[in-house]
Amino acid sequence: MGIHIIKMPDIGEGIAEVELVEWHVQAGDAVVEDQILADVMTDKATVQVPSPVHGRVVSLGGKVGDVMAVGSELIRLEVEGEGNESTVGATSRAASAPAAATASAPAAPQARPEPQ
Repeated sequence: MGIHIIKMPDIGEGIAEVELVEWHVQAGDAVVEDQILADVMTDKATVQVPSPVHGRVVSLGGKVGDVMAVGSELIRLEVEGEGNESTVGATSRAASAPAAATASAPAAPQARPEPQ
């Protein structure tokens, strides 16, 4: 089983954020591809967000009335296979990045020979 994260889609027309108007699913619900997950509203229209995959709802990314940025996590689904989110890989990348930066910082001054 894997995790598939659905992010707030870019609705177009330069929209940077939307208001979450209604959830059509709750945590624990099974969903199928193309099932409507939520309704979001821009300043011009209400848009339905469908699921691109089959799965089971693990968590919702916001509450009705929340203003969400395009690209933010809308919903998290448990899916068959690997999904699109690797919690082990994400943790490893996040943990190794600061370590690499810290390790390389002291190395730079040591690379220069001291004048004698």
